[in-house]
Amino acid sequence: MEATQLAMAEDLLGHAHSMLDEPKLTVPELRFTVARLAEALSDTLRVAHSRGSRSK
Repeated sequence: MEATQLAMAEDLLGHAHSMLDEPKLTVPELRFTVARLAEALSDTLRVAHSRGSRSK
């Protein structure tokens, strides 16, 4: 599950980077991407906390 979450976050980050080069982004596109980035960041932090707890 962790590997899937991290892979999805990596894919989303690549998509977000490519959007930065798009001059005509709409507000709904940006809101959607920001929402997905927030979800991916939450998942990534959950993975980090989980791994930290397991290493103790």
